[in-house]
Amino acid sequence: MTHGNAFFEIAAILSLATLLGILGQKLRQPLLIMFLAAGILAGPACFGIIESYEQIELLAHMGIALLLFIVGLKLDLNLIRTTGPVALATGMGQIVFTAAIGFVIALTMGMDLLSAAYVAVALTFSSTIIIVKLLSDKREIDSLHGQIALGFLIVQDIAAILALVLLTTFGAPIAEGQSALAGALLIAGKGIGLLGLVVVLMKYVVPALTRRLAHSQEMLTLFAIAWAVCFGAVSEWLGFSKELGAFLAGISLASTDYRDAIGARLTGLRDFLLLFFFIDLGARLDWSTVGSQVGASALFSGFVLVGNPLIVLVIMGYMGYRRRTAFLAGLTVAQISEFSLIVAALGMGIGHITQETMGLITLVGVVTIFASTYMILYSGPLYAFLSPALKLFERKEPYREAAIDSGGKPGAADVILFGLGTYGSGFAEYLLRHQRSFLGVDFDPAALEKWKARGVSVVYADMADPEIQEQLPFHQARWVVSTVRSKELNLGLLQHLRELGYDIRVALTAASEKEAEAFEKAGARVVFRPFIDAAEQGADALSQAMDMLPEKVNWPVAFREVRIRTESLAAGKTIRNIPLRAATGVSILAVSRGVRVYYDPGPDFQVYPSDRLIIMGPPAELKKAEAVLNEMDMKKDTPATDRFEVEELRIAEKSALADKTLAEVRFRQNYQVTVIGLRRGEEQIYPVGPEQVLAAGDCLIVIGPAGAVKQLKQQEPL
Repeated sequence: MTHGNAFFEIAAILSLATLLGILGQKLRQPLLIMFLAAGILAGPACFGIIESYEQIELLAHMGIALLLFIVGLKLDLNLIRTTGPVALATGMGQIVFTAAIGFVIALTMGMDLLSAAYVAVALTFSSTIIIVKLLSDKREIDSLHGQIALGFLIVQDIAAILALVLLTTFGAPIAEGQSALAGALLIAGKGIGLLGLVVVLMKYVVPALTRRLAHSQEMLTLFAIAWAVCFGAVSEWLGFSKELGAFLAGISLASTDYRDAIGARLTGLRDFLLLFFFIDLGARLDWSTVGSQVGASALFSGFVLVGNPLIVLVIMGYMGYRRRTAFLAGLTVAQISEFSLIVAALGMGIGHITQETMGLITLVGVVTIFASTYMILYSGPLYAFLSPALKLFERKEPYREAAIDSGGKPGAADVILFGLGTYGSGFAEYLLRHQRSFLGVDFDPAALEKWKARGVSVVYADMADPEIQEQLPFHQARWVVSTVRSKELNLGLLQHLRELGYDIRVALTAASEKEAEAFEKAGARVVFRPFIDAAEQGADALSQAMDMLPEKVNWPVAFREVRIRTESLAAGKTIRNIPLRAATGVSILAVSRGVRVYYDPGPDFQVYPSDRLIIMGPPAELKKAEAVLNEMDMKKDTPATDRFEVEELRIAEKSALADKTLAEVRFRQNYQVTVIGLRRGEEQIYPVGPEQVLAAGDCLIVIGPAGAVKQLKQQEPL
């Protein structure tokens, strides 16, 4: 090994971190744990790779500063307002109760007051980075429990920043000959001055400067990094921490239109630099002292893994949320965060805590992050197992969560629609156009509010929650439709409907052909294939007809391609019967249907849904022509009495139908029904052809509109 070569050390550390990162992916663990492990292995306790501690420590400080810069940049106080009192109450309540209980536990274990306070504070913070990643992977970031969790995680982040400010401010040594009061006033004055500088720059400098730099993404990124580092340097010069300065720099840019672009480009750099913080932390652990903290770390880890979720359960249950929402939100605080380790490292740096206390907090972090990751990943089965016991934490009427619904028990609906996202919302729009009543079911409060405002009945529920499903009016619906693209959830819905004894039509959405086959095999009546269908329509949109049009026309004439919707009045009509030319002066040049193009279609050419019409006319009239072509048929669907029914009809002994073939009887023409089968004694004949001879005593199985079948049945025996 080439000792003293910093570049070699970093190359070896990065290689080790990469290998452990691959292992972490296999174990479905956050990289934070793997980076700590890389530091331990690279430190003096194992391989002894690290010698250039100063360089690694510099990169570590830059990583923390950049982390706090992005936290300030993305600090969304509006999320706290939109999730209402629950974000503040749960966030503050969890911080207070966790800190108080943790402090008492630490004191009973013989810790001094300052060490107990650091441990108690470290137990209160949960990792926003890890939780957002896990919830996003599970597609629960927009759910009610996901939004509430993000709300109180932001409260925790603000509390962590305040803790860092207090530590760096009051942990600094007082100048010789200066009183404590004078020192405090000086610090307060500097702090007010720094905040004033931020406000002035936000108002008069930042907006114009970012607009000018936004023309180049590279310059905008470079400016953001320089802005964060400069603020950090100014903050440290004033006696605060560089991390606080970086946080204020992020806040100063948070009001610009470019904060998301800056954050997206800096996230990778943040993760890379934070690697060195955790490696530095792992390398500095003194295992001779850490080993004695195993028992204490197990006790504190148990408190964080069980106690923190219980605190959230109690608070949210009292505030009127269902136990499932409270439990899933509570799982997100079942670990301590990178902020806990940063606060502890800062405390050790200024001499407030010992290496033993730092090792204890680090062990608690490793255990809780490792265990809580699996608790969140498998939250569904965990909730199913604990659900009966969790009734203790739920009000008899969870009024606050029930208020998200459209009010009261969900009423009757033709369709129960699970999922009101992008695809589900489009589906809902078409149901409304066809005047079909539906009940919308989703776990995104924002989506429910949107549809509730339009007068649609909605219910807050998760497809994965069988208890909520039992409250839905399946017995009154004709269809259950799921636009959720999850094989497990869709198959679970089918199975649950069977267990409840509902014989109802089910339509599911498949992400692949393999999923579609699984749904059909499981009993789904209809399977939607949005990606395949969209790809086919997209390919059809590249029609040859548009390619054949001239590039330049000197006359005041324009061209447009119009797709005929299913509910259009033009669908099914001949061109002769579409008043396009008379109303707008626009002509139909060609019709694209699939891969075929019909040029110059005649007046008797029939237009079908999804046809693409190439129209030509004055530019000002083309939009009006499109409106004429897609004018909607607002008539209600076929009445319920005209639904198809299947019946058995018996041919009498002396019936005129006996000894005649089906072709001679002409059932469809004379009775508007179709013969699909025939039973003669014990023999069943299916299918039946037009040459089939009927005999007295035969039972015909017919299908047709309900009215026609009823009228024919009144003539039985035939």
